[in-house]
Amino acid sequence: MDTGIFTANNAWMMICTALVFFMHLGFSLLEIGLTRQKNTINILFKNIFIVCTGILLYYMAGFNLMYPGDFNGFFGFSGFGLSLPENGLTPDYASGGYTYWTDFLFQAMFAATAATIVSGAVAERVKLGGFMVFTIIYVGLVYPIVGSWQWGGGFLATLGNEVNAAGELVKEGGFHDFAGSTLVHSVGGWAALIAIYLLGPRIGKFEDGKAKAIPGHNIPIATAGVLILWLGWFGFNGGSVLSADPATTSLVLVTTSLAAAAGGMAAVTFSTLRYKNFDLTMMLNGILAGLVGITAGADLMSPLEAITIGAISGVIVVLGVSLMDKLKLDDPVGAVPVHLICGIFGTLAVGVLGAKAGLDQFLYQLAGVGSIAFACVLPTYLIIGAIKKTLGFRVSAQEEMEGLDIHEHKMDAYSDFRTNEN
Repeated sequence: MDTGIFTANNAWMMICTALVFFMHLGFSLLEIGLTRQKNTINILFKNIFIVCTGILLYYMAGFNLMYPGDFNGFFGFSGFGLSLPENGLTPDYASGGYTYWTDFLFQAMFAATAATIVSGAVAERVKLGGFMVFTIIYVGLVYPIVGSWQWGGGFLATLGNEVNAAGELVKEGGFHDFAGSTLVHSVGGWAALIAIYLLGPRIGKFEDGKAKAIPGHNIPIATAGVLILWLGWFGFNGGSVLSADPATTSLVLVTTSLAAAAGGMAAVTFSTLRYKNFDLTMMLNGILAGLVGITAGADLMSPLEAITIGAISGVIVVLGVSLMDKLKLDDPVGAVPVHLICGIFGTLAVGVLGAKAGLDQFLYQLAGVGSIAFACVLPTYLIIGAIKKTLGFRVSAQEEMEGLDIHEHKMDAYSDFRTNEN
């Protein structure tokens, strides 16, 4: 490979790494904007903790759990730490798309995202110590093991493959999740759903059997967070091409943006017809829903198919928020409707729309969704159950009412401005 092409590929991947890193600011701003002022520092602390521990855990073991080399398809581990292979800085590594170091750092940015999804869902009532322990276990073990099943060449990547007597591949099958509708977003979404169920709703969220709105304290900040996330998704999906290939990269950026725009418009249109008001927060979550929905098949869809997926995702998220309220599950930022429900939809859509559409592919997608659901739900239930019985997972009623910033951190986010919010 030409050295210039190799350098350009690696430079693009480093830019994408920076964009995915920037997404953590977007998640932070979205979460604090949609929650109350008295819990701002607590939410920011959790997000910064997730980034720091995520990178370190991925260095210590996560990368080699997710990419173990030759393994049985279910679990493999190639050792602690990072060890630069002989070809790690040459075009012979990863088909010249990037170097070994860039590979690690780009994937490490993804690792922390799953826990960030959970952070927003359990905001305003989770005990910080319990959440930190959960994050370490989930990011350190569950995420990379599940990721290895597809991105590490595990059983999902080869599902449906057929070989002849000579060992030659005659039919290629495989679960397809281009950038992580399931492997990142649903992995975080399943954990968020179980955590919400075990944690219980915030005080005052459900009264007399009905859901009560608990407004966020800064919608402009939440809006900025969503726009940052949209920008970051150019790296999230664009970097998943794993090179600077002009044709695929440009298509992915187009399908990503069209799905986001369609998601926002569909969500606000549907919610306005349903609730008779122009709800900005629904539009924001619609944008994120479209982004999550297209992520599994961004490389396979035409522009019109991307718009279709985004629009359906936008409607789904509005219905999902309503369903969560009916089930009395308190999700302050809409993490489960956005990341879990739309992640599942986007994954299944690969079998219905795009270049791989067909019954066989749909069944591969369904198998992937089901196996990863089991692999996330059971460990989450066991981990949080153990934390509840030992460290505790929920703050006291007094701490919740007075705010986690004062009780967990002994400080205010806005020291010169206080309100009487409850």
